[in-house]
Amino acid sequence: MLSLTALPDRPEAATLDNPLYYLENFRTVLLWVGARHADLLLECERQRLDAFWHLPEPSQALLVRMVMRKGERFRLGKLVYAEIGSSEAALQALVEGDWIDPDPQLSLDELFALLTRPELGLALGERIADAGLKKSLTKQALYEALSHDAPEPAPLSQWWPDSGDRVLALNDMALFERLRLMFFGNLRQGWSEFVLEQLGHQRYEQVPLSSDSRAFQQRTDVDAYLHLHQCRERLDGDEPPSAVWTDIPREANANPWLESRRGRLLYALGRMAERAGEPLLALEAWGASCHPEARLKQLRLMERRGEDANAWPLLQAALPEPRNAAEQQGLERLRKRLGKRLGHPVPPSPRARAIETIEIALPQPGHGSVELAVAEHFSDDSCELYYVENWLFNGLLALLCWPAFYTPLPGAFFHPFQGGPADLYRGDFLERRRALFDDSLKLLDSGEYRQQILDTWTRKAGISNPMLYWPLLPRELIERALDCIPPHHLRAVFERMLTDLREYRSGLPDLIQLWPDERRYRLIEVKGPGDRLQDHQRRWLGFMREQQMDVAVCHVKWSD
Repeated sequence: MLSLTALPDRPEAATLDNPLYYLENFRTVLLWVGARHADLLLECERQRLDAFWHLPEPSQALLVRMVMRKGERFRLGKLVYAEIGSSEAALQALVEGDWIDPDPQLSLDELFALLTRPELGLALGERIADAGLKKSLTKQALYEALSHDAPEPAPLSQWWPDSGDRVLALNDMALFERLRLMFFGNLRQGWSEFVLEQLGHQRYEQVPLSSDSRAFQQRTDVDAYLHLHQCRERLDGDEPPSAVWTDIPREANANPWLESRRGRLLYALGRMAERAGEPLLALEAWGASCHPEARLKQLRLMERRGEDANAWPLLQAALPEPRNAAEQQGLERLRKRLGKRLGHPVPPSPRARAIETIEIALPQPGHGSVELAVAEHFSDDSCELYYVENWLFNGLLALLCWPAFYTPLPGAFFHPFQGGPADLYRGDFLERRRALFDDSLKLLDSGEYRQQILDTWTRKAGISNPMLYWPLLPRELIERALDCIPPHHLRAVFERMLTDLREYRSGLPDLIQLWPDERRYRLIEVKGPGDRLQDHQRRWLGFMREQQMDVAVCHVKWSD
């Protein structure tokens, strides 16, 4: 039996040659959380986890198999694993230890989730006949017909006495979810991360993990995360927004990361409330949200409701400190409309720089990509065209500043399966690493940036990074781009992106046209028939023109 003192310096995935690889991975998480997060666990939770280590290995394996599957209720007949042997034998210790409920109550919903359509016909034959339903009804139609007068929950033995099977229910799923959250720092990632890494489908940067490398510093933060997650699941499960609203904390969370999650939840709730015909709830939710788009949504809804006079002071309060460039643009447009109707003086909007426009007619391509059709149209012996969208400048920034992105700051890296820092899109991301980014950007002045970028590409190619999409960044493209894009243009783009990576990592032009012999380039934003420029694209195009970068918009019509 493994001991909690056997903590590795770095959690590693078990080899897939081991039939019990999943159990070894689960044990690794238990060891890691037990050693680094014990202060965030209640005494009863620590005792429960200690009891896990005293289970027979087949029982541990069966329990972990269920934990790693979807849901909390399982048919014993489906739990067949060669490396475990008899599931019936492994089950005994789990039942005795109260890890498993061997005969749980099943609602009609749960019964339908566990049984196939033919099995439902056997289990519910009398009900189907009594309701006068056709035997040929689909599973969905049968559920809809029976759910209007759903019977009380009952064990499978009562629903279907002749099933010859049993249903098992996990009793400690909330604890296992808490463990997963404390290990990964989120609930997006799951146990499959270990397997993907072993299969080579994902590779991660090896960031040093110290004793302080953990996502949560206090239990209340874990509780708050789980509560917000449950509220979001309820909202996504079509529960009325008004019902979820009553359970969302009214006070802002002192933890910026958790407050950001609360802001996203309130923003989503406001959108659903508006669609559900509850505008007052939408206004209140957006007013309480720190989400970058919430305040503008609130003001626009007030405008649509004719509440210009009430919206004006909120607008004036928001204008001095816009949350991002998109909000600033939206607020200025709103000020122009409201000011005109209310009779308030409004300063004139700055005149946008003219962007070169190209209009071409092309035969509609068989591959269906308008961007590739434009690339083929402009290609000739003197230039090269690449479809890069947002990934070229994102990737060059990541390659140049790799050490800054992967410095092991507190709150950035918690486990070995992170593609990038957890605080990548937080407001203080740059400030916490400013000296490191400054050191990397200085290479653009000394001329050493090219070798730095290429060396990083060679050493790190294939490693997961949220700023990089490796298939669109072959080394040849990197070399050609660095030949043609002057360093002061790279610096201008990089510095703008770093002020708000969430805002500025998208909206960049689709294509880059390179003339290696002339050491020049052109960026091309492609718009197919019926398509138009989005605001974030216009902002990038305007900025690039201010920096005297060669950029154009190509409008395409199909000639056939």
